[in-house]
Amino acid sequence: MSRLRHFLDRLRPNFTKGGRYEKFEALYQMVDTFIYTPPDVTRTAPHVRDGIDLKRVMTYVVIALVPCLLVALYNTGYQANLEMVRQGIAAVPGWRGALLSGIGYDPASLFACMVHGLLYFLPIYIVVLAAGGLWEVIFAAVRNHEINEGFLVTSMLFALIMPPAIPLWQVALGVSFGVVVAKEIFGGTGKNFLNPALAGRAFLFFTYPAQISGDAVWVAVDGFSGATPLTLAKVGGLQAVADHGVTWMQTFIGVIPGSLGETSTLACLLGAAFLICTRVASWRIMAGVLVGMIATSLLFNLIGSDRNPMFAVPWYWHLVLGSFAFGTVFMATDPVSAAMTNAGRWIFGALIGFMVILIRVVNPAYPEGVMLAILFANLFAPLIDYCVVRVNIRRRALRNA
Repeated sequence: MSRLRHFLDRLRPNFTKGGRYEKFEALYQMVDTFIYTPPDVTRTAPHVRDGIDLKRVMTYVVIALVPCLLVALYNTGYQANLEMVRQGIAAVPGWRGALLSGIGYDPASLFACMVHGLLYFLPIYIVVLAAGGLWEVIFAAVRNHEINEGFLVTSMLFALIMPPAIPLWQVALGVSFGVVVAKEIFGGTGKNFLNPALAGRAFLFFTYPAQISGDAVWVAVDGFSGATPLTLAKVGGLQAVADHGVTWMQTFIGVIPGSLGETSTLACLLGAAFLICTRVASWRIMAGVLVGMIATSLLFNLIGSDRNPMFAVPWYWHLVLGSFAFGTVFMATDPVSAAMTNAGRWIFGALIGFMVILIRVVNPAYPEGVMLAILFANLFAPLIDYCVVRVNIRRRALRNA
């Protein structure tokens, strides 16, 4: 870093001619504070309520995502290698095949699965960093703001909720929409009312549904078509899931087809434990989502249906199916777009849990409901906090009357 500072100091006279001193200082501070902790830390709004600086908060979230990342690398490679063995495919084409020529495609090899998965995750993440980072730099330069670490978390989350076989140009388009439309046009980090990563994924889902849904995008093998356990349950209930040899423990650990980092409930729980212990994420939101999901699942189990097998799916299967665990831990607890009051967090979480099961069970077209449920709750978060504050004011007024 000292060499970088020396290099910038040498460039300073050239950049400060013609009234461009302030823009150069902003650029200098962006580079400096992105790596080092700034001397001034956030102590008030928008969403950090104590003396901990934003860099440390975002670093904790990234650390909590490490288990999901490791499972994503392994499971992506494992699913691809397993299907290649089943189909008798000797090697993958292109540059991935050249890099894997000396490693092989053995699904029983941890190293082979990790490397194969890395070759699908790494291009997605590089594109996310390049496209999203470009927009962050442009907006920071125009506004004379420094680049904060919020995008680091957004980039990791967005990459982990992508299917492994998604085209890279769509990845760039989706993260651009999330950064620009869902965050920067509202003022940047701390002022967005929607989760940028989820907004980008929703844009891709409604714009290019064939590349982010269906049966052909979850395993990185050309010509493969296979449903996720959630889709199987939507069509034929838990019997269809069992007929395909999928057990509850497999879905809990995460060795099933799905988005890169959303398959493992165990990895998400490890991340949740870290975030709760460090007080970075709200346990009330997580608990509220879980309570809402369990209550709604039990209600549908009680009602029953002869035509819709999703009515009979118990809550502990909903817990491990789809992106419920990942969304609950890392998306619903976004400190900017979630509710801020303690009571509001319970209501906010319960609304998400209710909407997830409602969309999964009742909606005939789309089996997953986590993304839409969280975005829906984001819209109501300010109203929820407003109502909680007004109720507290009225209660105090009546008590002191």
